[in-house]
Amino acid sequence: MPTANIAVVGLAVMGSNLARNLASREGNTVAVYNRTTQKTDDLIAAHPEAEFVKAATMQELADSLQKPRTAIIMVKAGRPTDAVIDELVSVFEPGDIIVDGGNALFTDTIRREAAVRETGIHFVGCGISGGEEGALNGPSLMPGGTAESYETLGPILERIAAVAEGEPCVTHVGTDGAGHFVKMVHNGIEYADMQLIAEAYDLIRRGTGKSPAEIADIFDAWNGGELESYLIEITAEVLRQVDAETGTPLVDVILDAAGAKGTGAWTVQTALDLGVPVSGIAEAVFARSLSSRLAQREAATDLPGPSDAWTVADPEAFVEDVRKALFASKIIAYSQGFDEIVAAAEEHGWEIQKGEVARIWRAGCIIRARFLNDITSAYAENPDLPALLLAPYFRDALGQTQEAWRRVVVAAAQAGIPAPAFSSSLSYYDGLRADRLPAALVQGQRDFFGAHTYRRVDKDGTFHTQWSGDRTEVEAVDTH
Repeated sequence: MPTANIAVVGLAVMGSNLARNLASREGNTVAVYNRTTQKTDDLIAAHPEAEFVKAATMQELADSLQKPRTAIIMVKAGRPTDAVIDELVSVFEPGDIIVDGGNALFTDTIRREAAVRETGIHFVGCGISGGEEGALNGPSLMPGGTAESYETLGPILERIAAVAEGEPCVTHVGTDGAGHFVKMVHNGIEYADMQLIAEAYDLIRRGTGKSPAEIADIFDAWNGGELESYLIEITAEVLRQVDAETGTPLVDVILDAAGAKGTGAWTVQTALDLGVPVSGIAEAVFARSLSSRLAQREAATDLPGPSDAWTVADPEAFVEDVRKALFASKIIAYSQGFDEIVAAAEEHGWEIQKGEVARIWRAGCIIRARFLNDITSAYAENPDLPALLLAPYFRDALGQTQEAWRRVVVAAAQAGIPAPAFSSSLSYYDGLRADRLPAALVQGQRDFFGAHTYRRVDKDGTFHTQWSGDRTEVEAVDTH
């Protein structure tokens, strides 16, 4: 007789922790399956208090589940996910629900949802943020899929999600790939946030000579204000850590080559396809790539730099400038991320509620931060904001920080210290607010060498110039 109301397939650390989270909630009995049976046995043996039902085969898993059957896949993205989906489809029935909880590329989720839908089974791509700890204690959850599937799945996810101000950090994001898309953008913003924090640390250390432990105190103080966030909090902990072997700050022992798992690059690649500038996120991705080119960097260490040594006249004032630059650049990263979500929603027909996205990021996820409440409020007040940074709160914040932001970018450039996320974010801000950009010249160049045409400021239509030395002839182009 079926006894479980939810299943987890794939019992590596994330899957095991999610299964434990589910089993700890009243009303849940969790069927668990892993291709290697030993992992299933180890999980059950380690947690005898949990309401687990062991399944040795996919058929046993299906037989153990109440209808509509619901299974969450927690396996490696790509072919392993496709293989598990095929197995589940073979033992499930129309109306059942398959959930992919991995870090899948949203276009794969769109493809899978369309294929599974043909069988009458629901397919849900669910972004899960918060890492191993979040999976166990309460993640931020971003499920896509049909509204019908969410009627069954929603109450289960609401019980295991992180909670912020009494509200579970989960919402039905939209159809097919919407959930995984929003999770991808979350990770892109995460890249930018981490790079900005790293640049702030680097500038303070080089400019003031403060030790990592002293800078940790600065980040602690910042975490009590508008920059309050999980990433600021853990940065202070990382900077305080001392290497047991050498007695030096651990941050000085760690190789300065940052890794990446692909979601940041996906965010940038997708933004390019959508025609959405996410320059702050892009520079964060490129900064990791540059950091990993160790041989090239070593060969370039003797390239000429600034001739004068850099000194900061007022260290405390400089630290405050960096704080303001960090906050301003952080606003840009989130604004660009939400621009990408808006563009994708239009492209794919997703009805994504931007304020709801900010709401479910307030706890459980890596980019959780105090000012997500301000983002939620901004979209509640005006759901059709042309850009997040145009909301009154963020417009005022940028007005109060932009002078300090400029001083920091200038100081970094003069000192020869790379600050790509700070500087690109400022360039984006200035580009957005400019009354005229040099793109007019670019259009003239394109028309000259490729007859790509252009529009004019003084009349409607599309035009092409017959470029011939000193004499030109302008003609209207019929685009119909």
